[in-house]
Amino acid sequence: MVAKIKSGKSLIGALNYNENKVKQGKAILIGAAKYFKEPNELSFDDKLFRLTDLAGMNQRAKTNAVHVSLNFPNGENLADDKLNDIVQDYLSGVGFAMQPHLVYRHEDAGHPHVHIVTTNIKRDGERISLHYLGQNESEKVRKAIEIKYGLTKAEEQTKQKPNLKADVSAAEYGKAETKRTITNILGFVIRAYKYTSIPELNAVLQQYNIAADRGSKDSHMYAREGLVYWILDKQGNKIGVPIKASTIYGKPTLKTLEEKFKLNAQLRKPFKDGLIKILDEVLAKPHTKRDFQKVLREKGVQVILRQNDEGRIYGVTFIDLKNKAVFNGSDLGKAYSANQLAAQLLPDPKPAIKAEHQYEQQAKNTSDDLLYILFAPEHDDMAALNKFKKKKRKGQNL
Repeated sequence: MVAKIKSGKSLIGALNYNENKVKQGKAILIGAAKYFKEPNELSFDDKLFRLTDLAGMNQRAKTNAVHVSLNFPNGENLADDKLNDIVQDYLSGVGFAMQPHLVYRHEDAGHPHVHIVTTNIKRDGERISLHYLGQNESEKVRKAIEIKYGLTKAEEQTKQKPNLKADVSAAEYGKAETKRTITNILGFVIRAYKYTSIPELNAVLQQYNIAADRGSKDSHMYAREGLVYWILDKQGNKIGVPIKASTIYGKPTLKTLEEKFKLNAQLRKPFKDGLIKILDEVLAKPHTKRDFQKVLREKGVQVILRQNDEGRIYGVTFIDLKNKAVFNGSDLGKAYSANQLAAQLLPDPKPAIKAEHQYEQQAKNTSDDLLYILFAPEHDDMAALNKFKKKKRKGQNL
């Protein structure tokens, strides 16, 4: 079993995520603990206000939403009653025994898993600390639950061999088992491409909606040179559960990759001059950033431009698709570095949007954007709570 804890500022966002899965037929509410109705009798407002009522007890807490997923290996299909028992044991072990929570069984991925929505604000307004909760209490409880219920241990899950005969296409979360998908893509990319760093490897993997992640520089995982792999959604955001490198067939850990970096540095050398020649031909004429990428793509070169919010280029990676050689811009020479390209390339023209349609288009984009649903600002929660309290006061004045 693998447990993943997410914390945030939006209870309505976490609830909306699961409720939308239910509407799509991809999830089922199987439990509602410390609610005053049966799960099938709860309205959306019932589900939300029970949690926001507690969250309102502590106005200072910036984080009040907790969204947990418990993930089981493919084939370990558990009955809803047992899943609820596991959820109760897990929450008790991490200090959430008295917190109301909702349990959703999801069917949108290639492996069985449940999502839990709760809050870390207690009835007396105290906040349950989430600091190192995932590394400490969660890991201890996970291991105890695996023993108690006879579950497959996360560390002992069989390493799946990549299917080398399968067509390698971009990952699509929920279409197949996450670990199998990542294993197949890594089996191809690591073997076929010549990269010399994690960013260069990621430049290739991101074309397949996969990312290698060392964690933040101040994280425990980074300090211990750990590495996990994620599936990415269409916006490039991490989705689902990360897979530890050490559990994947071939063990594509940081240590293993560093050996590949040294070998690839030599293997890619014969293709450096050919790539530079192509770049010189293209850069001889003025291009916008978009045209620069398009023209090079037609010549068999993929360009990954890393840009800030203002559109300023701060990094560039070139992928020679024919020879599968990957180069950071500065490795080819100063003329191909991010700074030089930023100075040479013309900005892309902004699409013209008529003023009268601009607001409507923004509203439509917002309503269609799942990320807005997932990460809606905290004031949505408080607005819903205040509206509910006003209704209660009106009822009392009648």
